[in-house]
Amino acid sequence: MKVNEIFYSLQGEGFHTGTASVFVRLSGCNLRCPFCDTDHQSGTEMTEEAIVEAVCQYPARHIVVTGGEPSLFLTASLVNALHSAGRFVAVETNGTHALPENVDWITLSPKDAFVENAAPTIGRCNEIKVVFDGRELADYSHIKTEHRFLQPCDTGDAQRNAEIVQGAISYILSHPEWRLSLQTHKIINIQ
Repeated sequence: MKVNEIFYSLQGEGFHTGTASVFVRLSGCNLRCPFCDTDHQSGTEMTEEAIVEAVCQYPARHIVVTGGEPSLFLTASLVNALHSAGRFVAVETNGTHALPENVDWITLSPKDAFVENAAPTIGRCNEIKVVFDGRELADYSHIKTEHRFLQPCDTGDAQRNAEIVQGAISYILSHPEWRLSLQTHKIINIQ
């Protein structure tokens, strides 16, 4: 599969914020979100064995498979190989395609507010993390999840970002089943 990068850092978003994690960023996506920070053209073809070997160079047990859109490429055999290496496999997905059944943690980050025909098709996840840009939030109550996060969209404009954060806070105060997720990796300036 085509791998954009493998790197070691702290999880910056959602439930596992602050957890030492090895990120496996796959290349390619079925959506084109306006705020995406991934170059989908670059990457290196790697075998599943090479991916596991690269991941095992780091001491963290927590692996985050992200993208792009990992559901287009991730296989049950790669998840099994990572499990055999003693790793916990989390996936960040837009939810438009099914994932292997053996994934340990699913973070659903729906993009239907930004891209047409991008409504999530998966109905269950461990956490849903919605990028919030100030617009009315879609109804995700039909998705079974343990945790619901609103993540303010980073527009690159400090004044607009502050307005979006305040809007997210107001929404959460009115809808306390949601929690705030900040992109702490950007705040503390790490990858």
